[in-house]
Amino acid sequence: MQVAKIDEETISADGLVKWLKLNGTFDNLIEELVSEKLTVHAAKRAGINITLEEIQERFDQIRRVEGLHRAKDTQEFLQQLGVSLDDFEAYISDTLYKEKMLEEVRRDEAIQEYFSLNSPKFEGIEISHIVVDSENKAREILSLAEEEPDMFAELAREHSLDDDTKHNGGLVGKVLRGELQDEIEAKVFNASAGELLGPFQTPDELFYEIFKVEARHPAILDTETEKEVRRLVYRAWLEARAQEHRLEVL
Repeated sequence: MQVAKIDEETISADGLVKWLKLNGTFDNLIEELVSEKLTVHAAKRAGINITLEEIQERFDQIRRVEGLHRAKDTQEFLQQLGVSLDDFEAYISDTLYKEKMLEEVRRDEAIQEYFSLNSPKFEGIEISHIVVDSENKAREILSLAEEEPDMFAELAREHSLDDDTKHNGGLVGKVLRGELQDEIEAKVFNASAGELLGPFQTPDELFYEIFKVEARHPAILDTETEKEVRRLVYRAWLEARAQEHRLEVL
């Protein structure tokens, strides 16, 4: 099967697969496909039904979006995709199965339960930092900041080597658990607003950081957090479903 042609050079499906593997995107695509198939299998096993009317309604929606007003337009559209009408209807059916299964998996009760059990991971800390190239300098700046806490932003502008934050007084912004080094995270998330911490050596061992905790943000199930919780709930559910099957990438 050929997927493209440049002058006399043709690109085959096998060549496409090799290219996807070489540039590192193949695994992600396979994971996405397997996830969808696992979801469809689970929906069918759960007794979820898809009617012909629902398939037709979704097909009509696609036709309107794509401007397929005549039967000939639809035929040409499918030919361009290289799929048959049966293939396309099967794709629509799988999409509907997945949507209905996701509604069940990510129902409001499941989202609230996951958030309640895992609320610490959604706590946020607003921090600022100063990055310098020696431990002695870091300790000198920390001493100055401890004497005059309100000078932290000014010290960051004057001394920090982090060009992304120094002009804003060293403000990093809100961070969640898992975004900092383990040692730093443990201390930052147990600190009070206004507390100074450090110095800590960076992972590359080239620099030292001083942190100031600007504010603490308790876990709240707002729109942004709910979106992340829905993603995590689905991922956990998928991992459980994967254990029920023998998966093999050929």
